[in-house]
Amino acid sequence: MNRDDILTQLEKLIHLDVDATHAYDQAIKNVNEQVIKDKLILFQADHRKHIDLLSSKVLELGGTPPELSSDFKGFIISGFTALRSLTGTKGALEAMETNERLTTSKYEEACKLDFPVDIRTLVEQNYADEQRHLAFVREALQTLQKS
Repeated sequence: MNRDDILTQLEKLIHLDVDATHAYDQAIKNVNEQVIKDKLILFQADHRKHIDLLSSKVLELGGTPPELSSDFKGFIISGFTALRSLTGTKGALEAMETNERLTTSKYEEACKLDFPVDIRTLVEQNYADEQRHLAFVREALQTLQKS
């Protein structure tokens, strides 16, 4: 994989994490259970960490990290999450399940790319975070449905 391809892929992942942080903003506002809200705040921090670490790699490669504002796709994701979240914790978690399925699948795809070892390791660590986020959201939804 050449430098330009690496930069393009890293920028896509950064945009993905930026969109996720905005979606978490919407969900966090509408979750009533403090334990779940605290977990979502931690997950949002993971996405911010991903942005910082991926941006550092872009800089190391001589690129310029993308702006941290959402693009049109991010606007749609954030709007979707805001609407679903209006119904409270369950709606917020359902929206975040959709969002985390997307981020998990995109990171899974990125893990298959021919990145240099240091970037592959970072992408794999981020993928592990995404799997953890998705597992928690699914578990919290199941718990809510039982009660």
